[in-house]
Amino acid sequence: MALNAAQKLIKDHLVSGEMVPGEEIGLKIDQTLTQDATGTLVMLELEAMELERAKTEVSAQYVDHNLIQEDYKNPDDHLFLESATRRFGLYFSRPGNGVSHPVHMQRLAKPGKTLLGSDSHTCANGCMGMLAMGAGGIDVAMAIAGEPFYVKMPKIWGVKLTGELPDWVSAKDVILEMLRRHDVKGGVGKIIEYYGPGVEKLSAMDRHVIANMGAELGATGTVFPSDNEIKRFLKSQGREDDWTELKADDGATYDIDEELNLSELVPLIAKPSSPGNVVPVKDLAGTPIYQSYIGSSANPGYRDFAVAAEIVKDKHIAPGVSLDINPTSRQLLTDLVKEMHIASLVQSGARLHQAGCNGCIGMGQAPATGRNSLRTTPRNFPGRSGTKEDSVFLCSPETAAASALKGEITDPSTLEMSYPKVREPKHPTVDENLLEKPLPYEEAKHVTLEKGPNIASIPKMDEMPDELEVPVLLKMGDNISTDEILAGGARVLPYRSNLPEISKFSFEIVDDTYYDRAQQVVNKGGHAIVAGFNYGQGSSREHAALAPRYLGLRLALVKDFARIHWQNLVNFGVLPVTFVNEADYDLIEQGAILQVSGLRDKIMQGNQFELQVKGSKHHITVAHALSERQKEIMLKGGIINWVKSRQ
Repeated sequence: MALNAAQKLIKDHLVSGEMVPGEEIGLKIDQTLTQDATGTLVMLELEAMELERAKTEVSAQYVDHNLIQEDYKNPDDHLFLESATRRFGLYFSRPGNGVSHPVHMQRLAKPGKTLLGSDSHTCANGCMGMLAMGAGGIDVAMAIAGEPFYVKMPKIWGVKLTGELPDWVSAKDVILEMLRRHDVKGGVGKIIEYYGPGVEKLSAMDRHVIANMGAELGATGTVFPSDNEIKRFLKSQGREDDWTELKADDGATYDIDEELNLSELVPLIAKPSSPGNVVPVKDLAGTPIYQSYIGSSANPGYRDFAVAAEIVKDKHIAPGVSLDINPTSRQLLTDLVKEMHIASLVQSGARLHQAGCNGCIGMGQAPATGRNSLRTTPRNFPGRSGTKEDSVFLCSPETAAASALKGEITDPSTLEMSYPKVREPKHPTVDENLLEKPLPYEEAKHVTLEKGPNIASIPKMDEMPDELEVPVLLKMGDNISTDEILAGGARVLPYRSNLPEISKFSFEIVDDTYYDRAQQVVNKGGHAIVAGFNYGQGSSREHAALAPRYLGLRLALVKDFARIHWQNLVNFGVLPVTFVNEADYDLIEQGAILQVSGLRDKIMQGNQFELQVKGSKHHITVAHALSERQKEIMLKGGIINWVKSRQ
């Protein structure tokens, strides 16, 4: 049987289940990726499991999110992470080495392998011919311990690329076109596989840009072939021996078929406050801007910065505009300095920041209230920039640079200049000085974990009760993101290893009274939340499930869930259910009390049951999508309890 590339990757790593869309499958994980905003919990979970040594081929811990050291919390956690990687046998990427996704691509990614990361943009490394997926931290911890990763078998969505990108159009416009067509739910339950003659016209880093924002489509992953371009890229990194070919068989088919002609694309931009709110740049031309930001894992390549540098070379940015440059890796920054592109950017008036995630996660570079910020980042959810009342647009480096010069949103193709043609250095810098290799086991087993005063152990969680009578503390609409459930940024993320403290920020963007109201019922049976479609889109941060669970969240009733957040809720014992009849959403008001008896048997015996709205005649039929394994996890109150019960 002819297989496409995604099917080959799944088949080669399948340890349980059948490759039938919607069925739960277990996959062997070769590599893992954690970053400091999520990795602290992963390392605490490994400690709780009493792991002796990572059982993956490669596991790497990156410090790229929490780089601001305004007090002891972040540097203490950096030391803890370094000690944990030395103890458990992981690579450690030090602060300043760069963003996890491009650094992993440069130094560790291998075609034909699986990669699981506690960051939703782990899918970026699908550009290398890998099956790369984001997940909650506990799933990554289990993979490091040698356990399979369980996921529902996705449909494979084949996108045939034809043509070639015109001048002033780049890879960011490709993924923005996909979001324009399909919005932020279009990829849910699917792996997107790009193939066809247009792929050959895209560099490895171009493919990274497209694969990265597969997360914004809600996709399980994105797969590109491993071809001569990937071989060239690995050779440039001194890793040609890591290359293997991966491509679809002749005659391979897809569950979904689509075609995209690169030659027909125009510069695109996503309006506030959703990556799916995409229009041509020309439609917004003349809109004044306050900030233009270039960088992040969504545009991490050499050409993304070099093109911008050539656009602004020997010119000056408009008065009142902040042009923020966030290099994505130390290697890249070194090459940009050597080729004088940093000089061109700085002389234009740009502000240069350290290699890291920075403003993408709201860690610095926050815009002024209500002012327009153009960003090459992957997300523009409300408040993600670090400013609650923000106005963030997503665009290509070309659009960002052109707009910085004019002080207003500008279609770059209208600039009075030729499109800059830049080439990567023939011999790009290879620098592993800040990437520490795993210690030999005999040395590692004597390492002691360094825990600062901000690190708190994960508290015990109780089992699922047989009866629930819980108030609905929040009723929300569609597309609630994990940034709205639990914000990122410099105020919040330093508490990522301190659950009692970080829980105080839960849902503050939605309703800043939530924490106090949850505290009033946490010891009285807990509470529920109700929401619309695509609940939990965005980041993989398990804190968005764990912090509300700590505050007593027992039931999340929505129209449908984003994949990673749904799995995180299951992993921490929050029952995720959906309306069987979506019109029932209108029957539940905030403050209503939901009741159910015999819940444990109802979870085990079927996938539907009824909730009673106390004091009314309303019976709401709800459904869960738990596998048999997940039913056991739910009854135990989460995966940590479940693991302990098996020992």
